[in-house]
Amino acid sequence: MCQFRNLSNLFWWVRRLRIDDITTVLHPAGVLLALSAWTAPAIAQDVDQPTSVIVVTGQGLGEDAATPAYDVHTIQRDDLTASASGRIEDVLSSVAGFQQYRRSDSRSSNPSNQGVTLRALGGNASSRAVVLLDGVPVTNPFFGYVPFSALVPDRLRAVRVTRGGGMGAFGQGAVSGTIELESAGPDEIGKGQILTLVDNRGETQSSFVVAPRLGDGFVVAGFQQDRGQGFWTTPEDQRVPASARARYDSWSAFVRAVAPLTSTVEVQASGLAYDDSRTLRFKGADSRSSGQQASLRLVGRGDWKFDAIAYVQAQDFSNVVISSTTYKETLNQKKTPTISGGGKLELRPPVGADHVLRLGADLRLIQGHLLEEPYSNGVPTAFRRGGGKQSDIGLYAQEDWTRGRWVFTAGARLDRWTIRDGFYRSTSTSGIVSQNDSYADRDGWSVNGRGGAVWNATSLVSVRVAGYTGLRVPTLNELYRPYVVFPTTTQANAALKPERLRGYEGGVDLHPAGWLDLTFTAFDNRLLDAIANVTIGTNLQQRQNVQAIHTRGIEAGGEARAGRLVLSGSLAFTDAKVEAQGSQSRLNGLRPAQVPRFAASGTVAWAPRDRWRLAATLQHTGMQYDDDLNTSKLPAATTLDLVAQVPIASPAKFPATLVLRAENVTDVQVETRNQSGSIDITTPRTLWAGLRISVR
Repeated sequence: MCQFRNLSNLFWWVRRLRIDDITTVLHPAGVLLALSAWTAPAIAQDVDQPTSVIVVTGQGLGEDAATPAYDVHTIQRDDLTASASGRIEDVLSSVAGFQQYRRSDSRSSNPSNQGVTLRALGGNASSRAVVLLDGVPVTNPFFGYVPFSALVPDRLRAVRVTRGGGMGAFGQGAVSGTIELESAGPDEIGKGQILTLVDNRGETQSSFVVAPRLGDGFVVAGFQQDRGQGFWTTPEDQRVPASARARYDSWSAFVRAVAPLTSTVEVQASGLAYDDSRTLRFKGADSRSSGQQASLRLVGRGDWKFDAIAYVQAQDFSNVVISSTTYKETLNQKKTPTISGGGKLELRPPVGADHVLRLGADLRLIQGHLLEEPYSNGVPTAFRRGGGKQSDIGLYAQEDWTRGRWVFTAGARLDRWTIRDGFYRSTSTSGIVSQNDSYADRDGWSVNGRGGAVWNATSLVSVRVAGYTGLRVPTLNELYRPYVVFPTTTQANAALKPERLRGYEGGVDLHPAGWLDLTFTAFDNRLLDAIANVTIGTNLQQRQNVQAIHTRGIEAGGEARAGRLVLSGSLAFTDAKVEAQGSQSRLNGLRPAQVPRFAASGTVAWAPRDRWRLAATLQHTGMQYDDDLNTSKLPAATTLDLVAQVPIASPAKFPATLVLRAENVTDVQVETRNQSGSIDITTPRTLWAGLRISVR
């Protein structure tokens, strides 16, 4: 009876889950106490075991047995550190189906546009894929954008992209997939390295990383700064005296310490801080994003494996809007402070060599608001504030069963989400209230699942099938923050419903020879109540739920190796359509905004000797529309990038490598925005040269 009473109390507490009731989770002391309570039994068990060689990896528990059942692409360190731009978003663009809201990278895009998605499920700037750094969500929780400038490829060991509805930890939000970034350690970095580059416009990119071993553990710390005058994002025939280059100045710093607690338990502590300032299109149109985060992780690799994480994040965003007609300041989004935190606990009990059982819980808390001032003729006319709170607590379980040539997997996730204390207020400069809206609290339960199977028919052929569902709760930005990209104003919508995914896929992985790997996947995904920017008047849009975005397509990838020569590539062909009715019926059958039908990428890399790398990447993005009505086209574009890394001398004499990079070698004009003929373009031909000094 006592057990039933405890379960009843827990159910009662979860139903009334409120951010204010559990903010102690954000306190470091509370985090440490919670982790100690969660992991004490497992640690105590490990302490009693005989001592053995201690191996510290700095990673999580690794891939589970069911990974082959889903469409997974892994990018290794050699490819991460050899992109022409040195930016993680450009590395990810080599994965078929990966897409940002706009085609521009983090040098020339407004940070709030840096949402990422997979499988053509876009339509607005919020991320529909969950991005994790060492198991911690890094997406800005207010806007849904990814702080790409803070995620430096040189610091990473690998990136794993899983396409399709998400499950497991922090699965709420992963309606198109999950992108997992794993930090590198001394094995990959060595004792340290320095990189410095300059381009043909005088812009610089510089970084250093040190990775000393300390006893049985290690520390990795580093700093990177990118700065420059930027390139023109406005075509020459549309420039005016107020036009400006896309100036940028960003830095990020991180530290990560890993140490053993016992022979099978290690602790990982991480900190990250970043700041990014940009100017876009017009003089004075300045944006800035910044953030700090800290996390603590315990990983146990004994009989009872476990992975426990706690984290806290603080982020901010500001933006000045300049009129495209008067070239004066019309809106100052002064700040958008956001606090988030939470954690997860996952257990993998010893249930037999042929089984992997995952039992877990995760929690995420968010609180954020905006502060902005509209201007007229250089004078502020009002004072606006808006925002709210959100929470999500999830419970998940997954079982993977290997039986001969078959691997079966099935899992379920239960989420309890809340949206609370939403408001939007506007007052005149004299203090007179013109708008004072408070929105009703909302909450809900959601059950989602996924399952699949892999048949390893032979060592040369594997066949897989999978089905899944998913959930994404609208961001505070979508709910409460209107914005302007001249000449179009987009209104917020506090009544937005969560998005729900239904999807399935099938694929085949081929290894016809030791030098060749091929993979093909066909999928059908339907995102119900998809949130889109819907045109409701002349130069006026509103965020609304449409009936669905339905995507069907094919993804393919492959790699061929001939000695030191490697040819790799991927492509995605997607038929994406909006399903709409009623007042939105004119959208029915149209393609979602910013979604190409075809995208492909291919790289040929040659390493004639150790520490050498010569590579060329050809990337094609098909035509896409910039608006929901499919009236403004962004033409297809094909770009060529080149990279060369050539050692100057033997490592014993001088461990330096000459680094040469060339972006958009053929200087193709790639359009990123077209609103009523007002066009933005992205990176022109850019040539880089510099040195990398590595100490092993």
